[in-house]
Amino acid sequence: MDPKQLLIQSFQAAIAAADPLKILPSHLPPPPSGRTLVIGAGKAAASMAFAVEQHWPRDAPLEGLVITRYRHGLPTRRVKVIEAGHPVPDETGESATKEILQRARGIGPSDLLLALISGGGSALLSLPVEAVGMGALKATTRELLRSGAPIQDMNTVRKHLSAIQGGRLAAACKAPVLALIISDVTGDDPTHIASGPCAPDPTTYGDAIEVLRRYGVDAAPAVREHLERGARGEISETPKPGDSSFERVENRVIATARQALRAAQECFHLHRIQTMNLGDSVTGEASEVAKVYGALARQIAQHGDPMKPPLALISGGECTVTVRGKGRGGRCTEFLLSLAVDLARTPNVYAIACDTDGIDGSEDNAGAVLLPESLVRGARLGLDARKLLADNDAYGFFSRLEDLVVTGPTRTNVNDYRAILIR
Repeated sequence: MDPKQLLIQSFQAAIAAADPLKILPSHLPPPPSGRTLVIGAGKAAASMAFAVEQHWPRDAPLEGLVITRYRHGLPTRRVKVIEAGHPVPDETGESATKEILQRARGIGPSDLLLALISGGGSALLSLPVEAVGMGALKATTRELLRSGAPIQDMNTVRKHLSAIQGGRLAAACKAPVLALIISDVTGDDPTHIASGPCAPDPTTYGDAIEVLRRYGVDAAPAVREHLERGARGEISETPKPGDSSFERVENRVIATARQALRAAQECFHLHRIQTMNLGDSVTGEASEVAKVYGALARQIAQHGDPMKPPLALISGGECTVTVRGKGRGGRCTEFLLSLAVDLARTPNVYAIACDTDGIDGSEDNAGAVLLPESLVRGARLGLDARKLLADNDAYGFFSRLEDLVVTGPTRTNVNDYRAILIR
């Protein structure tokens, strides 16, 4: 098979392993004696709600509301789907989140809160405390996104600006809670996924202030004042591990990057290509991670050490990009362009890097494919890969080569997928 098509096929296998329509039904509980309220937020929220509807008994009460990103909705019947802003929150998401919190407060011990949580929920399930407001939350979110802070640190800040995240949703509900979670963070800890609306929060206001300091985030004055008041003990903390409100709460992770990587491995094995799994928790600056991977790929390609080709190096996780230029792109295309520069036309090495949600950064592509001749082709088009990388314009490079991978919304999200194929 053509290497480019094989890489794309492996990515498609990874996505399929995290498809809510396939994986969610087996995790559904029996209906309670009372009502079931479905709530949710994330890029997979609509497909998760659709899966619940398809497999819930028709004679059992079911209602609810989930929030997903614009253009990620599906035609559900019993659970309302609202589309809202991501990665920067907006007033539509705020209004829908307020309704979710009100409805969760209105159910009782004989009912069930079925929470459908997936990546992207931190922005979509946005209900800032009154002292902060949506304007200040938007501005601070933009600064956090540009800072290069990992998602766990970003969510430490967002939890402490929210009226619903950091376990506050579960604490506000008197009914049993089952949260079904598709993980988009390294380590798969529910407290970090969508800022953990149903999970205890071990972080503090002081931790949030430290994140802003560490990454040089110029937060809005209302944000800093609120966090400082919390650090002084003037505002109550998020509910912590051991809080009694979590005795009736189960957070269950049903899809992970590890499962997606296993599916990709099976795809390569079907084509008699061995794999080296580098793990599902790779983090760091995308351009720097690419240099490490490039060194390993060269060692294998040139010396057959530590394994001989044909071989696919696969990994998951979430790298970051500290934005210094004015170009377009996301962490996946940035990783590939840095890898291209590092490999310097090493023959027989191909690569793909894509976000499993179908969106690399804020662009319209999932990622891209790198071929051995990509730098030469780019040079013929007048593209200077190093300059484009310095300007964070990896999208511009791969778009001109027509090597972007465009899937549209996949309605799932288990983080990034990377594969380097050495022939």
